[in-house]
Amino acid sequence: MLILKTQPSVKELKRQIDTLTFERIGLSENHKNSFDEIANKIQPQQATDLVKSHYFFEFLNVGQPHLIEESELEQALVSHLQQFITELGNGFCFEARQKRILIGDEYYFIDLVFYHRILKCHVLVELKTEIAKHEHIGQLKSYLQHYKKNVQEENDNPPVGILLVTNQNKTLVEYAIADSDLDIFVSKYQLQLPDKAKLEAFINNELKNTK
Repeated sequence: MLILKTQPSVKELKRQIDTLTFERIGLSENHKNSFDEIANKIQPQQATDLVKSHYFFEFLNVGQPHLIEESELEQALVSHLQQFITELGNGFCFEARQKRILIGDEYYFIDLVFYHRILKCHVLVELKTEIAKHEHIGQLKSYLQHYKKNVQEENDNPPVGILLVTNQNKTLVEYAIADSDLDIFVSKYQLQLPDKAKLEAFINNELKNTK
């Protein structure tokens, strides 16, 4: 019998069920590594533990996902904040939507701001209803630098940035963040769950990428 590094509460186990974690384990050939991964999601030790490569927002019940605007997506996620935080994972505390910051003499707005109570850092989330682009990553870098210089407290860890897009340009992302000393992650989201066969294929592919 395998035992998790931390003893999860019933609430945390339900969270893992809601986010398909156990389906991933059931399809994994290495159960020990899978259980270790769950432990890291429940009690993350570093920034990479709190970010997923793929998020499902099917709870929004969007009828025509290809037509949704960024502002509509943002509003829908805030309106379903409990489900959104469940999908993000353990430790996320919501702080602000459209957080206004002043860089130089111009105001900018960060889509969503969270504070991660376990890793003691701010998490800045930018939403895009298109494929990842270089300017999206550059924008998030600027926001992170601002938070690191002007918002981060003495006892805080450096902020983390998550760019949520409809599709990843993995080579572009690799090049864009290669020289960065900031924790920036680009993740794909879907507004509808795929059918069972596609979901199983997706999970199998995800497991292969984590080995």
